[in-house]
Amino acid sequence: MQKHKILLGITGGIAAYKSILLIRLLLKNGYEVKVIITDSVKDFIGINTLQALTHNQVYETFTTSTGAWNNHVGLGLWADVLLVVPATANTISKLANGHCDNLLVATYLSARCITILAPAMDIDMWKHPSTQDNINKLEKIGNTILYPNKGVLASGLEGEGRVQEPEEILQYIEKYFAKKQDFYTKKILITAGPTYEKIDPVRFIGNFSSGKMGIAIAEELASRGANVFLVCGPSSIPTYHTNIQRIDVVSADEMYAQCMSLFSSVDIAILCAAVADYKPVNMAVEKIKKTDDNLIISLVPNKDILKTLGETKTHQLVIGFALETNNELHNATAKLERKKADAIILNSLQEQGAGFQVDTNKITIVDVHKNIHEYPLASKKEVATYIADFILTIPTFHNKTT
Repeated sequence: MQKHKILLGITGGIAAYKSILLIRLLLKNGYEVKVIITDSVKDFIGINTLQALTHNQVYETFTTSTGAWNNHVGLGLWADVLLVVPATANTISKLANGHCDNLLVATYLSARCITILAPAMDIDMWKHPSTQDNINKLEKIGNTILYPNKGVLASGLEGEGRVQEPEEILQYIEKYFAKKQDFYTKKILITAGPTYEKIDPVRFIGNFSSGKMGIAIAEELASRGANVFLVCGPSSIPTYHTNIQRIDVVSADEMYAQCMSLFSSVDIAILCAAVADYKPVNMAVEKIKKTDDNLIISLVPNKDILKTLGETKTHQLVIGFALETNNELHNATAKLERKKADAIILNSLQEQGAGFQVDTNKITIVDVHKNIHEYPLASKKEVATYIADFILTIPTFHNKTT
């Protein structure tokens, strides 16, 4: 089996000594390791130690002592994981804001693999709003944070800020690679965001969906080996993973057309988009001018994407979403039957922290046997993991998908 490649970034904090123990654990478990250090690391550990352990050159600056170029793009492409241990407040700030003044940050900006950071700093630095803003920025764009442990810190204070132990970090890496391929070869259709149904050239019928949940699901499944076709309504949320083919649409008709075109070639369809139920019978060619009269707009139903896919599926799993405001479980179960879906993912606007425009969600999944699976309030990234893990438990997952 080919060794997984770990590019370890070490930054200048007292916890840098733990990187030596981490390198030994990674090598012992069959990983290939290359190291990039920031300048202040040399105040804590020596380059010769790192080179002897990894049997590889240690990368520090853009050029070597002989003037040869250290190719940060090549390093980023080489790695299966970019792991930064310890990650100081200074480096976290640079990564979050693209402050590209050293080889580690340049490599991070070039890397296509997952980046995992294990912060280490004093409790007040960790809790400072600037640090927390930077951590939130990094998580929002797909980085993984291994949150620090509580304990006695180098300052003598006690609290959060201790870098996770090498054994804990290794355990996370092992789980990551174990999960990474559980959707390998699967083709997955995901819809996300709202649809806009034009009334005239400047107005539309729409909703408050941001696309965050659907895009988080796309990123999660892509990171686990799936080839994802993301049909996305108007959303400013970017996608990052190279396994995602994003198709931007505006209206429900456009989303329906793309889904119908792709459905026969996929194994799973996850319909997360908040599709407008109705559209105007006619769109005005010119902007409708305001008058003192009432304005009446006639609406007709949009095509039902989830119902169409549920009724025409052959080998595919079809999973829908239900956003409810009352009788949540009853309505979700009825939708499951009516749409002929394999599962419905329910969230409620009655739950604080769930719904549109927020970074968290709380879901309940109703499966085809009407079993109820409840999950806690969590970030949408974590919720995406819950959904992916649930799909793996569907009995027909392996024999219904190719």
